[in-house]
Amino acid sequence: MKKLTKFLALTLAVAMSMAALAGCGGNTKPAENAEAPAAEATKVGFIYIGSQNDGGYSQAQHNGTKAVQEYFGDKVETIIAENVSEEKQTVKTTAMNMIDQGATIIVGTSFGFMDALDELATEYPDVTFLHFSGNKMNDKNFGNYFGAMEEPRYLTGMIAGMMTKTNKLGYVAAFPYTEVHIGIDAFALGAQSVNPNAEVKVVYTNSWGDPAGEKAAAESLLAQDCDIITQHADSAGPQLAAEAAGKLAIGYNLDNSEIVPGAFLTAPIWHHDKYLVPTIEKIIAGTYVPESYYGTMKDGYVGLAPMTDLVPPEVQAKVNEVAAKMEAGEYPVFVGPIYDTEGNVLVKEGETLDRAGIWTVMQSLVKGVSAVN
Repeated sequence: MKKLTKFLALTLAVAMSMAALAGCGGNTKPAENAEAPAAEATKVGFIYIGSQNDGGYSQAQHNGTKAVQEYFGDKVETIIAENVSEEKQTVKTTAMNMIDQGATIIVGTSFGFMDALDELATEYPDVTFLHFSGNKMNDKNFGNYFGAMEEPRYLTGMIAGMMTKTNKLGYVAAFPYTEVHIGIDAFALGAQSVNPNAEVKVVYTNSWGDPAGEKAAAESLLAQDCDIITQHADSAGPQLAAEAAGKLAIGYNLDNSEIVPGAFLTAPIWHHDKYLVPTIEKIIAGTYVPESYYGTMKDGYVGLAPMTDLVPPEVQAKVNEVAAKMEAGEYPVFVGPIYDTEGNVLVKEGETLDRAGIWTVMQSLVKGVSAVN
């Protein structure tokens, strides 16, 4: 009897053990409806030289960031650093802090960030670096991107050339750099294409972001009889100065028609999402190959803000006609003959500059442009 009792007890224990294993999932298939763990979001760090609501350059960059957030949803998490100086160690420290937080993509949005990102790309081979406006890159994890801003700049020159009453146009410029001169020259050529008597006066602020200095530069140009002000500078300062003086303004980076409704005509603007969204998508998919991207109006990367009602219908019609040709890739900006301020030939008659030619040749100011104080 004792042996039978022990046998029954042992049998019961084995049965209970088997049931326990089954309950814990031992040697069983997972439940059909069990959800796979959610994929971890890709973290992307964006470094701005200004604030995300500066009314100009950095706000335009931030609009691209917001487009990324909207497109990817919870698949991407963005980390943002504002008002970062171009001092190399500051940029590196900012980027490394983002990497420590898990960022695998770093986007630097100012030219002066280039050398720091170039070094970091070597130090962090598993992180992808994207740089706006620079010329350094590698074939592994560092690419750059920019756009043919000369196209919409030319169109804004056409507007100014047809609307000026004094034939004097003011241009607030950051630095006497090639990038800036390309924009000035494109604006001047656009104005001269419809008004051979148009002159462009330029004041350099020697700063990318100085709202007070930019406004003062515009005031200086207005005092010299310029009746339309445009700019290659970060803030809305020049546009505010023009409105206060009862004159007209062409902005840059953003549609500021609500900020300066009494002066704003239009602006050459960026659509950074046209580059950032597909590029980040490729990085996540593992198919990205570093490139030096140069977006055009045909790509939709650069464009013209909607012209306001201050621009006469006949002017809008003429500009829209040329814009349609640019969007079709049929209207290059720099076509010879083009002369510099001393009358020297920059571009020969019949010659058209491609991207490389533009950045090599158009470092001087063209005929009809003068730098003033």
